[in-house]
Amino acid sequence: MTEKTIILEAIDPVEIFGVNEKNLELIRSFFPKIKIIARGDMIKMIGDKSELEQLEERLFVLIKHYEKFGKITEKDISYIVDPTQTYNGVIQEKDVLVHGKNGVPIKARTVNQQKMVESYEKNDMIFAIGPAGTGKTYTSVALAVRALKNKEVKRIILTRPAVEAGENLGFLPGDLKDKLDPYLQPLYDALRDMLPPQKLYTYMEDGTIEVAPLAFMRGRTLENAFAILDEAQNATEPQMKMFLTRMGRNSKFIITGDVTQIDLPRNQSSGLIHSIHILKNTEGIDFIMLDKRDIVRHKLVNKIVEAYELDKKNTK
Repeated sequence: MTEKTIILEAIDPVEIFGVNEKNLELIRSFFPKIKIIARGDMIKMIGDKSELEQLEERLFVLIKHYEKFGKITEKDISYIVDPTQTYNGVIQEKDVLVHGKNGVPIKARTVNQQKMVESYEKNDMIFAIGPAGTGKTYTSVALAVRALKNKEVKRIILTRPAVEAGENLGFLPGDLKDKLDPYLQPLYDALRDMLPPQKLYTYMEDGTIEVAPLAFMRGRTLENAFAILDEAQNATEPQMKMFLTRMGRNSKFIITGDVTQIDLPRNQSSGLIHSIHILKNTEGIDFIMLDKRDIVRHKLVNKIVEAYELDKKNTK
């Protein structure tokens, strides 16, 4: 057995250990074989040498994270301390993607959202896949708005399959726009957070920003454009191929989806799942897998996702 000690210098131990050692209990859960003792400003660890070295390294990263950002959340601990995660660096505060309403800065808020931002610099096509609430669509729209403001592209195309949750457009009331808007509302919401109302209206009117159902992409070539396909799990294989092959010169594509929320009829397979299998090793295409730790909605959403995942495992 080996013993190691870390002294917290100029840091209130409660900030690291948590109230009633709540943070420390979470850390212990990731390294159950190591005895972790907190006394004053000291952390004593006893256990296997290799595991101790791994824990010590991750605790130093956690401390650096606190020194940089002034706080530590349960998500920070999960990302940094969890030994099953390959990530072992400090969550860096990247430049602001865009300034939203009232000048509020919009940034990548989690490690995997940050990976999306970094991947954008290296790849022309990104698949961002994860459960609801992980910010994959919001981050994608922020990247698109930034690209437009920086004149990297001339227009933004936002699209998603129009038929979801068993509803058919033919059975919904109203004209075409009335029927489509409910499906496209999450994209409008993100845009409203990032652009002044008059600017957004102007962009929509002159075609600089287009929000349209996936079917409207057929036969087009999207050049000098930032295109986002949202809810891609509900695109069929032919629809997915159709969209991906719309890519023209100087364009960026982001495809987002949640493979656990497929609403297609049983006789149709998801184009998103198919594309993951056949494109995963294609140069210039990156896949970012978000998970429950990226959920930035109400904390109950995380618990709900966990409950459904557990139920799915138990019913297999």
